[in-house]
Amino acid sequence: MEKVKPLKQFGQNYLLDQNILNKIADEINPQPGDHILEIGPGTGALTEKLIAKAGKLTAVEIDNRVIENLQLRFPSLNLINTDFLEVDLRSVKEKTKLRVAGNIPYYLTSSILFKLIEYNDIVEDAVLMTQLEVAQRISAKKGTKEYGILAVLLQFFCDVKFCFKVSPNVFYPRPKIFSAVIHLTLKNVDLSGTSKKTFISVVKAAFGNRRKTIKNSFGNSIFAQLNFEKSGIDLSLRAEQLGLDDFLTLSRFVDNEAIRRQNNSNK
Repeated sequence: MEKVKPLKQFGQNYLLDQNILNKIADEINPQPGDHILEIGPGTGALTEKLIAKAGKLTAVEIDNRVIENLQLRFPSLNLINTDFLEVDLRSVKEKTKLRVAGNIPYYLTSSILFKLIEYNDIVEDAVLMTQLEVAQRISAKKGTKEYGILAVLLQFFCDVKFCFKVSPNVFYPRPKIFSAVIHLTLKNVDLSGTSKKTFISVVKAAFGNRRKTIKNSFGNSIFAQLNFEKSGIDLSLRAEQLGLDDFLTLSRFVDNEAIRRQNNSNK
């Protein structure tokens, strides 16, 4: 196969360094019973490391130019030629939960992470290459300037591990930024009294105006008509001062208020 030129439209930067590829494969640590789903295998550099050890490997690739070569190189690979964001992961999953891996397009990072949260009940974990800044935001602690929507949501739904930093010199073409590998292990979370949708909406609303108190942030959000005074949370705080349990408390308050209003309207 002729050398494939990475396409900017797909956010492609091919990882070439064998040491980094081996470190990623070691972090994934595929087992014979695992079903791994690789996002964007490209020319198959990481695929080659995984397929010999994983029980089953599914790869989702949008780039038509590499499909034939991947099929020829890896006959046992379950290859899906489409956009990962369009894939119904429930249709891919078989007996075991999915383990996700990939050097993902950085411009799609947030969308991919939100998709993993959406399917948190059938995804076991994910080892992903991301922009260094995003990895730092995901693993940020409460009270820091990096602590925001991604940190709260990913740390609520996952155990987050910052694995290692990656130099731009190991990619083709060479990006202008540093990268990092993160390992997300999805958790069984207690959403009793609320919903995933409400929790995400509350977190986004709270960080809607970072420099303002959460009272003012909610006042400029979809929850503007809701009085949070009895939520049990100090409304004079800013969102970055709240812990995961605080956001869960706010989320439960929102849904409890919705139920109370519905009951009152039915009287």
